[in-house]
Amino acid sequence: MNPALPLDITDLLNGRSVEWERLELKAGWNPRAVLHTLCAFANDFHNLGGGYVILGVAERDGRPVLPPAGLEPAAIDAIQKELLELGHSAIRPSYHPIAVPYVVEGRHVLVLWAPGGQTRPYRARIHLGKGASDYAWYIRKGSSTVRAKGADEAELMGLAATVPFDDRLNLQARVDDLDRALMIEYLREVGSALAEDAEGPDLEALGRQMHVVGGTSEAPFPLNVGLMFFHPQPRRWFRNAQIDVVWFPDGPGGDRFTEKTFSGPLHRMIRDALGYIERSFLNEIVIKHPDRPEATRAANWPMAAIEEAVVNAVYHRSYELREPVEVRIGRRGIVVLSYPGPDRSVSLDQLRQGRALPRRYRNRRIGELLKELDLTEGRGTGIPKILRAMRGNGSPGPVFEFDEDHSYFAVTLPVHPAVVEALEEPPPEVTAEVAAEVAAEVTEQVGELLATLKGARSRTELQAELGLTHAEHFRLAYLKPALGAGLIEMTIPDKPRSRLQRYRLTAAGHAWKAAHATGAEE
Repeated sequence: MNPALPLDITDLLNGRSVEWERLELKAGWNPRAVLHTLCAFANDFHNLGGGYVILGVAERDGRPVLPPAGLEPAAIDAIQKELLELGHSAIRPSYHPIAVPYVVEGRHVLVLWAPGGQTRPYRARIHLGKGASDYAWYIRKGSSTVRAKGADEAELMGLAATVPFDDRLNLQARVDDLDRALMIEYLREVGSALAEDAEGPDLEALGRQMHVVGGTSEAPFPLNVGLMFFHPQPRRWFRNAQIDVVWFPDGPGGDRFTEKTFSGPLHRMIRDALGYIERSFLNEIVIKHPDRPEATRAANWPMAAIEEAVVNAVYHRSYELREPVEVRIGRRGIVVLSYPGPDRSVSLDQLRQGRALPRRYRNRRIGELLKELDLTEGRGTGIPKILRAMRGNGSPGPVFEFDEDHSYFAVTLPVHPAVVEALEEPPPEVTAEVAAEVAAEVTEQVGELLATLKGARSRTELQAELGLTHAEHFRLAYLKPALGAGLIEMTIPDKPRSRLQRYRLTAAGHAWKAAHATGAEE
């Protein structure tokens, strides 16, 4: 089987799959410079997931020069042999990148994938001349490889043998616990050439090429991140690797709540939870203005802000703790809660201003895979995106919260002000004339619907609350007559088939409901 990368080479060259500080372009083969960069990626000082060196591609102002300069085909084999030797003799502990030849625009290039090492810190020879024996530590600073000195060197030493939890071997699992179908599905989604031949090799070989299997050849083990993404139920190893969505119809202090739990591979879990929230709780609001005929449309919550808050919680939580990510939804706000809090280098003031940049990421591989799936951009962009989404929707600003010990992190997204105003409106005045006029339009089925309807509800929610299983019967006997009589209305009347469509009582519907309740008491 031909080797390949677990992401598309075109995206890699254009910096769409990884940040530029994780990518180095070199027109030719310079053993010393490449060795130092590989050492820096192996040290993974900021837990970003290592990086890539592309040989045969020049750069100008940090961007690739295409078509590439290319390498001679015969030279590629020689470079790989020299890399193997350098990995044994010029870097300590031994370290070997994954070398993958490619043809780009008719030219041969060599991609060196250098994941963060399991046995950092690493040091490399300063010079490669005969008799040279001095070694130094190397790290990445921005898009440059530099020697670690002073405080940086001391901090790097503090990372000795500390590998992020998601990138560690799981000694309780076996390689066979990885699901090949999930791995192939992922490779196809990210456009990896590895997907073309993924059916062929044994599972261990595929896992090593995707860097989700490690250990020696006689004792291979899956990495934690491999089980999180490529096992049907990661909770077998990571308790509470889940998202709990909790709905409080009467507010957090009320007696009623409903809870739905989402689990499974992390990327599926995120998408399932977000889809449920969007279908069940998001509404479009029409805001009328007294000074102009055009109405403004907004959402009770912008989906982009919810998505960023949930993805950030899954990305940055600790999987060594037994607390799930929790999304608490009330009529006045959504709270996304995760444990523990952000890196101690982050302050609340920085978060509120949208300029918090953590010095080190908790889950380097989870972030890498989520980025390749376009579920996150990485590099601290989540908080600014939440701020922009709330501002663009006309919503109040988000509220960020964590305690002095950084033991938790809560993001609160207040509901749109127009929804608050609607919640505070008094019920319509009921007169005997209105009640009598409305009562004539109400069949037994419509009466059941009006009695059930509180706030804004989707068709499926109403049908479930009424205990009805036949959608067409519900539409003809309940929904259509109530709409025709003007007792209920759509929240998005100009888009009757919208997936965000909800139904609510009109003034006439409120009048019937109030009169019916009074009559029942008498």
